[in-house]
Amino acid sequence: QGPVVGSWYKILDQLIPGTSKVVAVKKMVLDQGAFAPCFLGCFLAITGAMNGLSIEENWSKIQQDYVDALLTNYSIWPPVQIANFYFVPLKHRLAVVQCVAIIWNCYLSWKTNRL
Repeated sequence: QGPVVGSWYKILDQLIPGTSKVVAVKKMVLDQGAFAPCFLGCFLAITGAMNGLSIEENWSKIQQDYVDALLTNYSIWPPVQIANFYFVPLKHRLAVVQCVAIIWNCYLSWKTNRL
């Protein structure tokens, strides 16, 4: 995840330069509105494939888990990202996110490995 997320933060800084509160909110909205849904969908698809699910089983599992995981994402990540974009310099943002991601990845692991 690190290289993808790190590259995304660089793109965000190019698209929306600055560090004000308004800029932090704009970055969070773009992050959570565009990147998070796509990244989560890819994560679920890759996890299903790596677990040996057929295409049909994988699609069914994605349909079962996606909305709930995305809603849980929206209860955790927006405040983290606003603080991250406002207080943390670009070179340290990935480290901050990876600390929170330990808990998030535990949740996703549990979610994707339930039957």
